[in-house]
Amino acid sequence: MDGKTGSSYKVSKGNIGDEDSTAKPKDPKLWLDLVAYWILGLCNNYGYVVMLSAAHDILGDFGENSHDESNHGFQRDCNYISTGAILLADIIPALCVKFTGPFLPFFVHIRVMLCCGLAAAGFMLVGFATTEWVAIMGVVCTSLASGLGELTFLAYSSNYNKNVVSTWSSGTGGAGIIGSLSYAGLRNVGLNTTQTLLVMLVVPAAEAIAFWLILRHNHHQVIPPTTDGCDNPAALTDSNSDLPRNRKNSNIQDVEKTVSRQPSPDDEDDTPLIGFKEKVRFIPKMFKYMIPLTLVYLFEYFINQGLFELIYFPGIWLDKDNQYRWLQVDYQIGVFISRSSVNIISFKRVWIMAVLQFLNVVFFLFEVFYSFSPSIWLIFAIVLWEGLLGGGAYVNTFYRMSKEMSPNRKAFAISVTAVSDSVGIALAGLIAIPTHNAICRLPGGR
Repeated sequence: MDGKTGSSYKVSKGNIGDEDSTAKPKDPKLWLDLVAYWILGLCNNYGYVVMLSAAHDILGDFGENSHDESNHGFQRDCNYISTGAILLADIIPALCVKFTGPFLPFFVHIRVMLCCGLAAAGFMLVGFATTEWVAIMGVVCTSLASGLGELTFLAYSSNYNKNVVSTWSSGTGGAGIIGSLSYAGLRNVGLNTTQTLLVMLVVPAAEAIAFWLILRHNHHQVIPPTTDGCDNPAALTDSNSDLPRNRKNSNIQDVEKTVSRQPSPDDEDDTPLIGFKEKVRFIPKMFKYMIPLTLVYLFEYFINQGLFELIYFPGIWLDKDNQYRWLQVDYQIGVFISRSSVNIISFKRVWIMAVLQFLNVVFFLFEVFYSFSPSIWLIFAIVLWEGLLGGGAYVNTFYRMSKEMSPNRKAFAISVTAVSDSVGIALAGLIAIPTHNAICRLPGGR
């Protein structure tokens, strides 16, 4: 390896028989990995979505009155506490885990046990909470489970076919729709907050089943290193390779690794990153992936948690609370569609999505200040577009990395980049709170 990220890595076959050189080997059980990663993506983000959906109910159980704005100088119909504050409580623990996780030992089975245990503890703590701090601890547990799960499962995906990144992303997108609708549906049929959250204990159980019973862990055969053309065993056994998994040692010498560009004198070997300092020095090479993704999430969550609740169309078939809920569902539909479409259409220049998402911020700011949109359907259309951009930026970033990163550094690189969305969300929450309060003190609204 030349040590430069962004190169295309592939394994080409030598003369291993005519039939091998003309047809790629089939993996008839690949669907197990794809299904497992879809379920893992769904379960990992489910608790995060539910806690945001249930936040007002959780606070209401302890007598919180978030609608008393009489003494705060608000001139608009606003909640005193911005939904950005709720967002921060559900994202900061996950962000801390994502910052520290890549530097910790990668004991995947222990990590997954922690994910399932923390998720279950989160549902039970919130469900049975008798004081506010216990409920907050439950939200923290759910956030920790989500953050640890994302960096663990994405890093572990480097051992599998690159399409598991697509199914994982589709599952996380589905969590937005399924999580918000399931919570609302269970509440509408008469269950209280405690009963609803206890029913949702099936989710961490499903996560455990998907990882230990559906996902294959021993279908990769490690091929010993060779100095004939390729000195990296990980490159030979990379799940994105065209090589059959069961290859006799006599055929290994026919394998060569090709790099899409000419090596430079300062190229580094394709060796695993060992030690804290070496990993830290490698991080700046990930900025081309991290910065656009961070900006996309910063802009979209600023819209969702800072501006959505300030947009209101009076006199239509939806009251103010329902308008907010359905805008969130509309956004999640867009995320789900784009996160599920990378195998149909993919984009390399994610920074373009950041620019387009910023234009959405400008549009919604003008809408909040001037209320110029003639119909809520225009808002629904823009929100759907916003969700498409957010989900598209996420899945295309990791899909691009799964193709461009060298095998020995792919897991760490993906773990580091997984921090980007949480950084953007946390920054959005911090900006949304003062922005919300400032706008609410200004005259206006419909």
